[in-house]
Amino acid sequence: MNKKENIILSSNEISQIINELADNIKNNCTDINNLVFVGILTAGYPLAIRISKILQKECGVEIPVGKLDVALYRDDLLSRGKFITIRESDIPFDLLGKTLVIVDDVLFNGRTIRAALNALLDFGRPNAIELAVLIDRGFRELPVYANYVGRKIDTEKEDHISVKLYEINGEDSVFLEQNN
Repeated sequence: MNKKENIILSSNEISQIINELADNIKNNCTDINNLVFVGILTAGYPLAIRISKILQKECGVEIPVGKLDVALYRDDLLSRGKFITIRESDIPFDLLGKTLVIVDDVLFNGRTIRAALNALLDFGRPNAIELAVLIDRGFRELPVYANYVGRKIDTEKEDHISVKLYEINGEDSVFLEQNN
């Protein structure tokens, strides 16, 4: 099977999408003072920080950001190989009474978000939970849908989306790896 990798989003396009996500969240938020973000590790966390900084600049309110590792909450834990990387979750604020926006890079089958919802129960109970994703590629296996979608990208189920962010990879880009 041949693999073909195409860049589908450039650094400038990613920046524009993140600004659009921030605008959509701001326009939908009824109380910016009760808004918090939790970014799913790895790529969701820097995206959440970027969105928070945009909103802080535009609204003059600091939006707290936490990070969440969902590795131990995944339902496919045993099928992921012998070794899994466990990273530290850090949600340094109370969730009670808050509107929590989970931020992730790619929404695919919905299993990562299901794991995040289970993990968040260990941290408290917000008033509402919303989801913001950079890319929605479809193929849901669970009834999980994002409130805020940067781009909907049509793929085949066997394809892979790779998001590179400056904070992690030293560059911003999104690649589609197609299996032919």
